[in-house]
Amino acid sequence: MDSWGGGRLALPRAARRAMASVLMCVLAASPGHARDITIAFGAEPTQVDPTRSSAGVDLYYTDLFYEGLLTVNADLERVNWLAESWRVVERDGLPLIEITLREGVRFHNGETLTAEDVAFSFKRLTDPESRTAGRLRYVERVDVLDERRLEMVLTGPDGSLEPLNLLLLAIPKGYFEEVGDAGVQAHPIGTGPWRFISRKPRDELVVERFEDYWNPAAAPSPEINRLTIKIIPEDTTRVAAFKTGAVDWIDAVPPAQLAEFKAMEGVRVASLPTPNNLFIGLNAIDPASPFRFEKVRRAAAHAVDFDAIVQYILYGQGIRTAQLAPGSLGYDEALKPWPYDPDRARQLLAEAGFPAGVSVNCYNLTTPREAYIKEMGETVFAYLTEAGIRCRVVQLEYGAWINLARRFARPEMDGVLNTMWGQGLPGDPTDAWAGHVHSAGDGWGNYSYHSDPELDALIEELRTTMAQGRRVELIRHIARLKHERVAGGLPSYRPMITLAWRDTLDFSPWPGAFWRSMRGMGRPGP
Repeated sequence: MDSWGGGRLALPRAARRAMASVLMCVLAASPGHARDITIAFGAEPTQVDPTRSSAGVDLYYTDLFYEGLLTVNADLERVNWLAESWRVVERDGLPLIEITLREGVRFHNGETLTAEDVAFSFKRLTDPESRTAGRLRYVERVDVLDERRLEMVLTGPDGSLEPLNLLLLAIPKGYFEEVGDAGVQAHPIGTGPWRFISRKPRDELVVERFEDYWNPAAAPSPEINRLTIKIIPEDTTRVAAFKTGAVDWIDAVPPAQLAEFKAMEGVRVASLPTPNNLFIGLNAIDPASPFRFEKVRRAAAHAVDFDAIVQYILYGQGIRTAQLAPGSLGYDEALKPWPYDPDRARQLLAEAGFPAGVSVNCYNLTTPREAYIKEMGETVFAYLTEAGIRCRVVQLEYGAWINLARRFARPEMDGVLNTMWGQGLPGDPTDAWAGHVHSAGDGWGNYSYHSDPELDALIEELRTTMAQGRRVELIRHIARLKHERVAGGLPSYRPMITLAWRDTLDFSPWPGAFWRSMRGMGRPGP
């Protein structure tokens, strides 16, 4: 590409890249035997810049293009990815992470990945426009040592060192600086197994197998050329597209139709736990909110029969939680969910000074971020209303919903919110609790509508504790206090996601991108 300079074609680098992209598209469209695959997602991203992402659904898409230093494999183990190696050492009494990148990894525009690109990713993640800066609060800086080596210099111990490596992504510094935010949104470029072709918002995203991808084992099969991702939020439409053959793969199979899909000839189905923990957010900081009183929050906890919701609304496709899902770090099987007791809920409301009940705004997510999320929320609000917490239901699509949940955005959530926070697989609540339980401010609590100094101090200790045994103790202690005080919302369940695809298509689910990762598409699983 550099040979296009020197007076023969004096074009800007971005224009040269665009011409190269067109040329590659023409070559890829030449006659051959490669298949084009069409799949359907139920939700689309808020954006495709991974250093600006604030929503889990963004990962469905950014995972196609961008990669981190580490990843989680199909056995739920963290493994080196773009990092060839890394280790934690101590210097002047403080931890330091030494990282060596793999050699020969290339971006979609042909440039080679360097330590400067990863350092630039850190810079973007920590600038004022980023919504993830709080997760990097103990990283002072990233120093580039040479083309493949860099150091993360910390200001103190951090119990989430490995997730930090997951956050650091490979983004091409020169390209980002040249095209700016708008250019990155229009044409993302990373090191991932798929390269961007085109996007029509609310309609489709088209990607193409990246021929020069560094990891053959995770690359799409050479038999697959292009992948078209259709955006079909409506369950009935998405299912119909699959049944008629318009798409080859779908996510979010409606739970009510799971048995039907399992019985379909020539169809494979996988039901898998999502990394999300769902909960009902309660505004406990607004002086006008009844949820500032613990007895009202406890009333809400007794008001909803989540066991019935999992059984009858979700058709069993949910893992009931008191605080954490089984397998999560610090999971305590002795901690049980609040029992359904609407009479006790009414009694608690009366004891709190609300014998006639209360009226609140109840915000519901309508986009199928998880299966039947809309129907589940409506059922929760019906239970609350029956017990005396009368809901004025407000239905929101994904973008408006996530903006409402965010602190210091406008408007702020002023009542009850059907919401969630990813804790990863198998699960670690440190980041989630730092975001929606810890009081807001100074990088903490960016989605928190709760304030409890004791919990704040414990969560800060958890974040700065690296000894695994002590971390388990802290998580269990925080979970019990959080449970008793109904702090940071009311936990409900961890959803199951069901994927379906034709048996003529080899597909093995990866936990990345909420099981929607398209790595290895067309290749038999292990």
